[in-house]
Amino acid sequence: MTNAATPAQGEPKTTAVRDGHTIDTSRLEAWLVEHATGVTPPIELRQFAAGQSNPTYLIKAANGQFVMRKKPPGDLLPSAHMIEREHRIMEALGPTDVPVPAMRVFCDDPEVIGTPFFIMDHVAGRVFQDPALPGMIPTERRATFRDIAHTLARLHSVDWMSAGLGDFGKHSGYAERQVRLWTRQYEAAKTDPIADMDALIEWLPRNQPDDDLTTIAHGDYRPGNLILHPSEPRVVAVLDWELSTLGHPLCDLAYNCLPYYMPEEAGALSGLGGHDLKALGIPVEDEFIADYCAASGRNRPENWHFFVAFSFFRLASISQGVYARALNGNASAPDAMDYGARARRLAELGWIEARKGSI
Repeated sequence: MTNAATPAQGEPKTTAVRDGHTIDTSRLEAWLVEHATGVTPPIELRQFAAGQSNPTYLIKAANGQFVMRKKPPGDLLPSAHMIEREHRIMEALGPTDVPVPAMRVFCDDPEVIGTPFFIMDHVAGRVFQDPALPGMIPTERRATFRDIAHTLARLHSVDWMSAGLGDFGKHSGYAERQVRLWTRQYEAAKTDPIADMDALIEWLPRNQPDDDLTTIAHGDYRPGNLILHPSEPRVVAVLDWELSTLGHPLCDLAYNCLPYYMPEEAGALSGLGGHDLKALGIPVEDEFIADYCAASGRNRPENWHFFVAFSFFRLASISQGVYARALNGNASAPDAMDYGARARRLAELGWIEARKGSI
């Protein structure tokens, strides 16, 4: 069941709370009052339609709207669904020029609603899962892409030691660790064999970058995790920090550039392939990278094929995990069963890019 009213272009869609994700509202209300969170009952819960990893709810309270993120139910993969890290990084970035929602409260007691959760302010705006940004005029698209690049550059310029994040991740060896991590996550969620994943698991460790830059890395930086101003071409909030850590900034940049390598397909695999970018006002990949480099003061990236291939590999591993949870009956979105085929397609695209780096 969806909202009776049709959301405005880019407005995030919500549904009634789906089966398997219901919450004892009265228990939550009592906890909110006891802990003086600033969220005033009575409350009504809706569930956001997007999002596969951590279930996300819109809280309509007596004093306004808020957003709650929680871990999914059921058995979880090791080191996955780390909402504790999401809360911590957004709280640390609050005083910086990186736009994030204000944090209200974190609860690590699973007895309240079944899993740990946190609540943050609701930020009004537009969210686009489609990187072509439908409904915008060309000049607005160009300005939006520039601000997406500049926002990422601001994140990578944050002094993470001064922000209290010196222990948020290891200070070196990010690419090597990430390849090992997502290999383990894929193997833990593996169902049918995927030959392209096996090829990437062998290729990636042999082609890692020589440099070892370290910044805050978002881990899932893309238009679908950004809230744009309701009417202006700028980012007003960066969301979904579950994969954030200290890491190589080019992993974020390459991941955000994946739509340039992806055909125009339906659903979460929607890319920019086949679009007339000039007519749409969307910069080509080189222009987007140049915007980022100008804002960050970094040189144009080397070993680019590795970063793109790795980004596809990691996304394929994540998709395989969503599919495995769907098979077990505890995925958080209704189209989770589609992610098995999606993992296979992403692995194929990653291996295509890896072979370019081997020439």
